[in-house]
Amino acid sequence: MSEYTEHTPSGASVGRVEKRFFTFAVPPHPLDVDSGRSLGPVTLAYETYGKLDEQATNAVLVLHALTGDSHAAGHYDATDAKPGWWDIMIGPGKPIDTDRYFVICSNVIGGCMGSTGPSSIDPETGKPYGLTFPVITIADMVRAQKELVEHLGIKKLLCAIGGSMGGMQVLEWAVRYPDMVRAAVPLATTTKHSALAIAFNEVARQAIMADPKWNCGDYYEGGKPGHGLAVARMIGHITYLSDEAMRQKFDRRLQDRCEISFAFDVADFQVESYLRYQGQKFVDRFDANSFLYVTKAADYFNLEAAHGEGSAVAAFAKARCRFLVASFSSDWLYPTYQSRAMVQAMKKNGLDVSFVEIEAKWGHDAFLLPNARLSGMIDRFLDRAAVDAAKEAKEAGHAL
Repeated sequence: MSEYTEHTPSGASVGRVEKRFFTFAVPPHPLDVDSGRSLGPVTLAYETYGKLDEQATNAVLVLHALTGDSHAAGHYDATDAKPGWWDIMIGPGKPIDTDRYFVICSNVIGGCMGSTGPSSIDPETGKPYGLTFPVITIADMVRAQKELVEHLGIKKLLCAIGGSMGGMQVLEWAVRYPDMVRAAVPLATTTKHSALAIAFNEVARQAIMADPKWNCGDYYEGGKPGHGLAVARMIGHITYLSDEAMRQKFDRRLQDRCEISFAFDVADFQVESYLRYQGQKFVDRFDANSFLYVTKAADYFNLEAAHGEGSAVAAFAKARCRFLVASFSSDWLYPTYQSRAMVQAMKKNGLDVSFVEIEAKWGHDAFLLPNARLSGMIDRFLDRAAVDAAKEAKEAGHAL
């Protein structure tokens, strides 16, 4: 569940973009979350690209992965060296064509990129929530997104699309709000975490909580648990790559040396240096408590238990949209067998489903990288949904 994969912008860009904020659930009308607690007020950071059509039928909701954010495309200003995390996919003439579609991407609750999360100020205490922030779920994230979508004047999304944890949100949208989703594209994702995925997240969380500076989540006025968070990120990065990707990228090559050092404080191998760099870079931009909360939300996600009493077939019986499901051959975090299982459950309900396993050697990260086959499929899938939406809108107009 990576994001901000290194890539250079190609093709047309949406240009300069602006992060916006939407606040709702203002007391005495808080957001009730699955843990039994209430939260309010709640702020979502979001960005939009393109223009909403008059009948509000062209909205595409992009859902980000674990530690992503609302900045999916474009640049904030001329000094912004890196575009949004899915700039390869969103923009004029790109698969999610901003000349045709109105694209929305919001930062999830529990995050730390402008949306309400554990580092936000609790209005009751005047201090950061820390661990007093309620445990949140994927469903809670989607409930909050629904508030934003309705605030923007949209009754039905043309499409919900996202990968990894973003794909979980796509599935939750499709089942929880079936009348609000015309089409759905879950990429490199699952209906529930395997024991393997939960295990990696737990080790990462333990790395944070073992850092003395974590201080039971109350570190905002002192030094943050940088070492624990960096180790957590290193663990995550290993799961984002494949054996082949690691071999091609690093193999056993040494880092700036000709011989091994026989020392522990030195990154002998390139892969060690890479992981240390990624870990430290992550510390500079992410909050340790948010990492605990979003990984827990991903681990708790179980579409079958929440909507089908343990049955995927029963869960997808609630969905009405068409699906495009894609997995990647080298993704061992969410392997293809999990996507096939969800596709089978969809088909048993007679849903319109397209499925593809894309040959890719880069592991779980592949959904964030340029891929002509995936781009073409998304382009055609959205076009088909848009044609249907236009037809329905025309028929509704005639009915009036």
